[in-house]
Amino acid sequence: MLNQYLNKIERKCRKFAISNLMLYIVLGMAVVTIADFILVTNPNNTVNLLELLSFDRYKILHGEVWRVISFVFLPPPTLWVFIPIILYFYWFMGSSLEYKWGALKFNIFYFTGILGCIAAGFILGYATNYYLDLSLFLAFAILFPNEQLLAFFVLPIKAKWLALVDGIVLLYDFVKGNGTTRIFIILSIINIIIFFGKDFFSMIYYMVRRFKYRHIKKIK
Repeated sequence: MLNQYLNKIERKCRKFAISNLMLYIVLGMAVVTIADFILVTNPNNTVNLLELLSFDRYKILHGEVWRVISFVFLPPPTLWVFIPIILYFYWFMGSSLEYKWGALKFNIFYFTGILGCIAAGFILGYATNYYLDLSLFLAFAILFPNEQLLAFFVLPIKAKWLALVDGIVLLYDFVKGNGTTRIFIILSIINIIIFFGKDFFSMIYYMVRRFKYRHIKKIK
């Protein structure tokens, strides 16, 4: 049903799609990373760029409206030396999804995730792009489950196994978290729920069953 609607939308709105969307997102993250590095290494600097770009409902409602979208371009919270590799990975996943779906469908998927994060931000007062980036990987793993990736930048492993780990962690956070956490998770991965709800949970279920079966078989 969803694909039918998306196909209708694509026929009518294809010309409005943003091609290479993930390239622009990654370039924005790269610019923020470089600017933050320059500011942090300047002893006279008093500006916290990452805080200035983060989603803050109170500050948005008091005039800092750029925060509604600027949080999307915040780089992943890791060591600077790893950021180029991670950004390349984001671009690779986004480009693969766009190639598979077409630009418009990928635009709808990604912007749905952004709108979910924004909705969570206005409801709860804060938002991050963590689950937005995670949704990108989960979509990639569902469509390309056997793609070889480098865990910890060294160990080759199939995307579906990394997605299984992320899915279990996500489920744990949802079950153990409070109501606020659950609302935030649901809204932040609303694009995954809409596009892949049944497929995503079925993939996790069958991989867990297969793992248990192999474990029991080894014991016997």
